[in-house]
Amino acid sequence: MKTPRLKPADYLKKILTARVYDVALESPFEPAKALSRRLHNKVLLKREDQQPVFSFKLRGAYNKMAHLTPEQLKKGVICASAGNHAQGVALSAHKLGCRAVIVMPTTTPQLKVDAVKALGGEAVLFGDSYSDAYNHSLALQKKQGLTFVHPFDDPDVIAGQGTIAMEMLRQHQGPLDAVFVAIGGGGLISGVAAYIKAVRPEVKVIGVQMNDSNAMIQSIAAGKRVTLDDVGLFSDGTAVKLVGEETFRLTRALVDDFIEVDTDAVCAAIKDVFVDTRSIVEPAGALAVAAIKQYVAKHKTKGETYAAILCGANMNFDRLRFVAERAEVGEEREALFAVTIPEERGSFRRFCESIGTLPGGQRNVTEFNYRISDARQAHVFVGLTTSAKGESTKIATSFKRQGFDAIDLTHDDLAKEHIRYMVGGHSALAQDERLLRFVFPERPGALLKFLSLMRPNWNISLFHYRNQGADYGHILVGLQVPKADDKAFAKFLATLGYAYVEETRNPAYRMFLQA
Repeated sequence: MKTPRLKPADYLKKILTARVYDVALESPFEPAKALSRRLHNKVLLKREDQQPVFSFKLRGAYNKMAHLTPEQLKKGVICASAGNHAQGVALSAHKLGCRAVIVMPTTTPQLKVDAVKALGGEAVLFGDSYSDAYNHSLALQKKQGLTFVHPFDDPDVIAGQGTIAMEMLRQHQGPLDAVFVAIGGGGLISGVAAYIKAVRPEVKVIGVQMNDSNAMIQSIAAGKRVTLDDVGLFSDGTAVKLVGEETFRLTRALVDDFIEVDTDAVCAAIKDVFVDTRSIVEPAGALAVAAIKQYVAKHKTKGETYAAILCGANMNFDRLRFVAERAEVGEEREALFAVTIPEERGSFRRFCESIGTLPGGQRNVTEFNYRISDARQAHVFVGLTTSAKGESTKIATSFKRQGFDAIDLTHDDLAKEHIRYMVGGHSALAQDERLLRFVFPERPGALLKFLSLMRPNWNISLFHYRNQGADYGHILVGLQVPKADDKAFAKFLATLGYAYVEETRNPAYRMFLQA
């Protein structure tokens, strides 16, 4: 069925008369005080993450379903979705007392399947992708006489999402320079832009997409809808291969500009939102904040007012570790390096001392990975705190000046995602090695204290440390200690005063690390 083309006045009327508040709440529109201070611009957050299904999607779904005839509702509705739209349709169906069939890929996390069932929806798992689920839903729709509720390419759905802009302009009647909106299929930005451009056309509407899921940006550039061969799944809420016909038409006509952001920038934005709200949004929900930061950095603005729509908070808990790891790099608060030092007594300590002389003042070590592997050279993977963008290049240059060859890995995805966890292995050079897990107090000088108390003839053959943000750090150290030095080594451990566990007989160590 072809989507009807409505005029701007038609959309304004549909938004003003949309039926969303039977299920949706008027979400808060509040300042992000810490982020605003950092950016020297006022940043306002539209809290759609606080909706009953933790996403804006129920607005459009309910508005569409509330306009169905009694006969259509009696037969029921169907949709294809692996996420927020599914929950919006299920909740709306529960409110309206109708049947809802939700077709989801078999790869959908059980958390989301359970959420749909808890709302009374009938979850049907089919295929490996959204496309498979979508095609199956169309077959079921025809067979069972159900009404299809599209996630974005429908005027009633678009109008439902447009109520977000209506609320924003009512809640904040002062200056507003730009509204930043995440784009997946385009339903949200189409509704927001339709209302803003009808009521306050001077306010810029800026669309945001992931650099690996940019179907709308590519389509606008090509002047026609472009189907992506593949999409990145980190921001699963915006991972759409083909945007809608109507959403493309509206976005092309009404949206002022577009910004692409990457994974690290989104992780940093999730942290920024948490700092201001103590809430954790999903990657799609943080796209707008990431774009505001990028926009301010590019245009050097000050004193302007920007709005970000936090469009969802359906984050899988097991993804938080990845987000935390990448947030510091995304904000460029951490720089990563591969540094080559001579494999000789005292060079490890000399390298640690050199960190204190780097430009920009005292820096904390956030990560340190090393395994003895060569008789002449040692390669270490090290992370350091930074305070501003672009510092990693200066640090690498400073290391080279002090005689340590350094490669800047701050923007190297292979290093960030894999290599940092793979530094190590068996080593024929690690003779007389003893392995210990230490608990270090997280304070400057803790590592140097350890090194200064060591005997010069004890060599560090393995070192692994990663700052986890706690008061104490957990460090794994391999030390080559001759059997004759056992008593001296026991005295060293007692003098050091750090809690430790010896792991020399640990079976995992013997299998993967011991020569």
